[in-house]
Amino acid sequence: MLEPAVIVLRLMQYAGAMILLGSPLFFIYALPRSGAASAAQTAWARPLLAGAGALLAIAALLSLPVHASILAGSIRDGVKPETLLAVITGMDLGKAAICRAVAAGLAALLVLVLKPGRPSWGLTAALGAVAVASFAWMGHGAATEGPIAPLHLAADIVHGWAAALWVGALVVFALLLLARPRTSESVAALHSALQGFSGIGALLVATLVLTGMVNSAVLVGLDRIEGLWTTSYGRLLSLKILLFTAMVGLAAANRYCLAPALGGALREPAAKSAALAALRRSVVVEAGLSLLVLALVAWFGTLPPPSVH
Repeated sequence: MLEPAVIVLRLMQYAGAMILLGSPLFFIYALPRSGAASAAQTAWARPLLAGAGALLAIAALLSLPVHASILAGSIRDGVKPETLLAVITGMDLGKAAICRAVAAGLAALLVLVLKPGRPSWGLTAALGAVAVASFAWMGHGAATEGPIAPLHLAADIVHGWAAALWVGALVVFALLLLARPRTSESVAALHSALQGFSGIGALLVATLVLTGMVNSAVLVGLDRIEGLWTTSYGRLLSLKILLFTAMVGLAAANRYCLAPALGGALREPAAKSAALAALRRSVVVEAGLSLLVLALVAWFGTLPPPSVH
């Protein structure tokens, strides 16, 4: 009965942590340092990061009594102080949840207190990096034993960071494309951001593929490759790979077709609306696919991988 709550809370935590890491870094490397098109001048940058921090902190703290109730066998026993304390102090998932909640709370506080700008974005991203890394602490990566354990844990952390940079950028792209009113300066900044992200995006895809292969080799194994279609974990992982491939296809279309079309529209204002509409549809679909991928990760992260069958 409580298992669906675990999945939903994991999804909320993934979304919040990835925005905390990926979005402020995008503000730094892809958007203008100052001016109307900078992140500091938008109406949504601070609420986005503060909201992500609050979402992550609340979901992380709520996960503690849910996990405690599952382990204790009932909600009544799970919410007892001694049970909660045992989860927090005696289990890695409890320690990781507290770590995420503290990092998220600090990030939300800094966003609200500090002046918007690169220093505050950098601090927020650093706390987001801590939160994302803590997922490996409670996941399959931390449970691996033997000589391969450090490599698997490192691959899990780097995989999460790369995913966060992509997801956080997608969220900002979507907000930029949905923002109104739109000025020539904001459209030019959007085109520049697309160009700036293109090289980083290719590196992120390569990192995700490489670290994903390491994780799959450990959790599935070449000798259990049939587990990709004979186990629940494997089927969900296979679906995740298909959705990831679709995201890569959309990203490639954005880079090689839609971004150049927007660049041409900057010189031909009559074509600007059509170019923006096409890019908006692509980015919104890509962002939607990323949410589905996170939901799948939240789901199969609760299941035993083929390597333990």
